[in-house]
Amino acid sequence: MKIAVSELIVRYLERLGVQTIFGMPGAHILPVYDSLYDSPIQTVLVKHEQGAAFMAGGYARASGKIGACITTAGPGATNLVTGIANAYADKLPVLVLTGETSTHIFGKGGLQESSGEGGSIDQVSLFKGITRYNKIVERTDYLENVLNQAAKILLSDQPGPVLLSFPYNVQRELVDANLLERIHSCRHTRSQRECAQPAQQLAEMLLAAERPVMVAGYGCLRAGAQGELEQLSALLNVPVTTSLKAKGVISEQSPLALGSLGVTSSGHAYRYVVDRADLVVFLGASFNERTSYLWDPALLGGKKVVQVDLDPAQLEKVFPADLAIHGDIKVVLGGVLTYLDGREAEAASFARLRGEIERSKAAVTSDYAIFQSGFALMEYFFRALEQNFPRGVQVFDDNIIFAQNFYNVASGNRYYPNSGISSLGHAIPAAIGARFIEQRPTFAIIGDGGFQMCAMEIMTAVNYGIPLNVVVFNNATMGLIRKNQHQHYQQRFISCDFVNPDFELLARSFGIHYQRVEGMMDVDALFAHCDLRDSINLIEIVIDKNLFPNYSSRR
Repeated sequence: MKIAVSELIVRYLERLGVQTIFGMPGAHILPVYDSLYDSPIQTVLVKHEQGAAFMAGGYARASGKIGACITTAGPGATNLVTGIANAYADKLPVLVLTGETSTHIFGKGGLQESSGEGGSIDQVSLFKGITRYNKIVERTDYLENVLNQAAKILLSDQPGPVLLSFPYNVQRELVDANLLERIHSCRHTRSQRECAQPAQQLAEMLLAAERPVMVAGYGCLRAGAQGELEQLSALLNVPVTTSLKAKGVISEQSPLALGSLGVTSSGHAYRYVVDRADLVVFLGASFNERTSYLWDPALLGGKKVVQVDLDPAQLEKVFPADLAIHGDIKVVLGGVLTYLDGREAEAASFARLRGEIERSKAAVTSDYAIFQSGFALMEYFFRALEQNFPRGVQVFDDNIIFAQNFYNVASGNRYYPNSGISSLGHAIPAAIGARFIEQRPTFAIIGDGGFQMCAMEIMTAVNYGIPLNVVVFNNATMGLIRKNQHQHYQQRFISCDFVNPDFELLARSFGIHYQRVEGMMDVDALFAHCDLRDSINLIEIVIDKNLFPNYSSRR
């Protein structure tokens, strides 16, 4: 049976398990949209294509499944760039479909042409550095190979964005429907390489160390190794610190949790690692600029180091390791636990360790205290969030620094900091995307500068009845820029201050609820009286633009 390529594309999406696709139609992609009309896949109309890319990324990040977005040619594709770059940096499986002008007018100056011919935009080059695979499908004779290559990457252990662009005339061509039967659309079985010996070596190094510490990264979350990590920590009384992206991989309410490690954190974990640890075990943590305090040599100096990572490119990328294990973190930790079967931690050892952890926290000096004073309201808000939503909540956070220090993430919650390329305007659309797959209370936390980059997507939530709590920090400035100009540029403030809209009137125009928070009683009222589970809320928290966190970006 012959079917149009546009219909084949939709059936391909269905075979990949895509349930929702975010985007905006245009003339060059309408054949695919028309085929989506009869599909169970839900189409979500966004307000800007960048929002579609962020939503697809949020969907993928929250679910581990393929996120998908769809746009037309030209500006439809170019508007995706920041969101796709963010997904690329986070290794998210995001499938991007774009339209294109018909092949017979390539090079002639077709409206919104992106073929790269005749001086037109070269879309392949534009996306080459931010996708794992990118193809303009000009003919159908290699369509099977293209779709298989795309699926292979999207369903792999190390995924990333894939962009497929279909010229208008190719979408309307007829192909054999049986082509779909030759598409490999099952997730590849993760290679279970032999890890018994490395796991035994790791177990013996943990037993031999006096004060081991584990640094859990995003790879630990991706591997689904939270249970093994928590079990091993409790079994041997090994404290755990995390990268920012792995915050919550072990409950931060645990006495063995040191909090997150990094330049914008409190310094508790830093002081423990530097002053006390003799063995540091990295589990899926890349030790990037933020986590490593710009690769501070004091963190690893004089210590034994173990690194476990599924991505071989991460092993010993920025530091030498006494033991480097290429393998699935969940499998490796499971092997360690098997080797240690029957061993129990000593109560006296735990009491001593807990005292050391408390002393490390008390030893943090003003040099490492991120917040000296003036941020009590922010701390109160995050403590209230923690207490009122002890489990089942997801938080997308553009601001990062307040939550990193004030929000203890329980293992039943999910915290998604704005990582990737740290693009402003990410939290709201990403949270909306996640809410389509995860039916749990959702908070999007964002500064007022980032808010004005993506506020229009609130109407996407309104249009589809997606419950969402948007928390806006209002200090009428680009806070990070103003902080740097205060610390390093003699308070020569330029291009950082601005006037905000009336957030209450804005919320009213959106048809959503509004709450203003200026003091702790307002926080109490917010959590006591507002529906933060099943409605859409705009929550404005007022902060002083002249109060700055204490860390230095060294920029």
